[in-house]
Amino acid sequence: MAKRVLITDDALFMRTTLRNILTKNGYEVVGEAANGRESVELFLKTRPDIVTMDITMPEMDGITAVKEIRKLDAGANVIMCTAMGQKNMVMEAVAAGARDFIVKPFQPDKVIEAIQKLIG
Repeated sequence: MAKRVLITDDALFMRTTLRNILTKNGYEVVGEAANGRESVELFLKTRPDIVTMDITMPEMDGITAVKEIRKLDAGANVIMCTAMGQKNMVMEAVAAGARDFIVKPFQPDKVIEAIQKLIG
């Protein structure tokens, strides 16, 4: 059975890019969220194996969303998506419970490598 992924990013282009990388590699995208609040709601509905989470978003940022998701499921696998130069925010996200991070612009091999490291 394909591993299920929830994509969270406020940029449609980034969500589409990730969706294409994931589906080409056999993953099932169970939902897409444009902000942290939507991501938390979709996490509850879809219970994905992994969540990709942008850090900087409107309404609820990625770090807050990671904390909320980890309250709901302490074992949740969240990978942060970051632009170059956001090292402090990445460290804060990992402290909040993110398991790994990938850097934009997305390189397909790095995305798949990060996911496989977490969920095989």
